[in-house]
Parts: sequence; structure tokens; C-alpha cells
Amino acid sequence: MWRWTPAFDGVTRDGWAITHSMMPSDSPVPDDDAEAAQAARIEKGRLLFARPWTFVMGVAKPDGLPPPEGIEVAFAGRSNVGKSSLLNALVGQKALARTSNTPGRTREVNFFAAGPGLSLVDMPGYGYARAEKKLADSWSRLVFAYLRGRPNLRRAYVLIDARRGLMANDREVLDLLDKTAVSYQLVLTKADKLRAGEAETVAATTAAAIRKRPAAHPVVLTTSAETGAGIDLLRAEIADFAP
Repeated sequence: MWRWTPAFDGVTRDGWAITHSMMPSDSPVPDDDAEAAQAARIEKGRLLFARPWTFVMGVAKPDGLPPPEGIEVAFAGRSNVGKSSLLNALVGQKALARTSNTPGRTREVNFFAAGPGLSLVDMPGYGYARAEKKLADSWSRLVFAYLRGRPNLRRAYVLIDARRGLMANDREVLDLLDKTAVSYQLVLTKADKLRAGEAETVAATTAAAIRKRPAAHPVVLTTSAETGAGIDLLRAEIADFAP
């Protein structure tokens, strides 16, 4: 049985992306049209995250969760995967989400917004072995309550350390998301720690591992919180849910 525990967030660098065509084979789209559509999505994402995002609230207990209003996208990942750094890169701010050199620092479900309509939700990290059992169980109940009780949750972004790929804790989280029918997408981090070409291999292996999972989005992104590589693609994915 896995326990959801608080997260530490580090710094990532260069990243790439793997995409899977969603078009029927007998209905090809001209390259120019596909490129224009992708450019429009990226611009929509840029404008969305150019807004001034602010911290709204942190919730430590299930009964403190706000009413499910507007649209939410959530971020999950193992302790030390680089979640807060990624959130800061998305919004173009250095300290919207707190980063720490101490694993297990994030202990609440934190909500961020740039006006009504769309919220980013930062969930406590999982897999921190040194967390006390009582606290780990408390955080697990909080996260379960959030995932099961948010009809406005459009997608959970599960961050995976590119150096390690999918680990046992990650697979258990994906099992939970499949079971609760929460749509999720995998985002690889820390690709700068790999040699040239390794990130693409990890991304391809990861995409193959989730291909038959019912709630998994087929696109696997690899991002860089430090250089910004891949951040525009992640912004575009999120912007697709914006009102």
C-alpha cells in the first residue's frame, strides 16, 4: 500500500516531447494546417500564463477543500521530482510555488489562479520514505478526498523523473487515477541529467508503458524548468481546458 507524502521540488533543464497523432489514417491534415493549429495552441498557452498568477489557498484537511468551481488541473509527483520548479516555470515567476532542498516539504493541497475560470492545484508529493506514518496517512486521505470529489478536475499531470522512469509508487498512483477515471498526462522532468538522446528513449519507453491505461493521455512531455524547453507545449495542453 503506498502513502502520499509531501514533495520536494528541484530544478530541471533541457526537455523534449513525444506526440501521437490523433487523426484517422484516412483523414490526413496538411502539414501547414497542423503547424498553424499547433502554433495557435502555443500562443493561447502563452497568453494564459502571461496573466498574474497568485496563490489562493492551502488546504491541509479534506473538509477544508473549497467548493468545486471553475476548472482545475492538478500536479502530482514523487518527492524531489521538481514539481514546484515546474509550476514556477509555467507561470513565469520565481516563487509562486515554494521550492525547498528538504524532501517532504509540501504538506498541503495548494491552489493557484489568475482570475476566475481556471486553477492550478499542487498536490503533496508521494514516496518520501522518511515521513512519519501518521502524517503520511493524513496526506493520503487528503489527496484521495481531492481526487475523488472534484467533478471540475479536467486533468492530473503526473511528473516523472526522467533519470528513473516509472517507479513502483508512480504506477500505484496511475492505478488510482485509472480506477477513479481521472484523466492524466505524464510529464518527464530532469532530462538535463541524461546524456544526449537518452531523454527521447525514456519518453518512448514511458509512452509505451501507459499505452493501454484507460485514463492516460497518449502524449508524454519532457520539460525544463530552467531553460523553458517543453514548457510551451505543457502550457498549450493546459490552455485547451481554459474557458
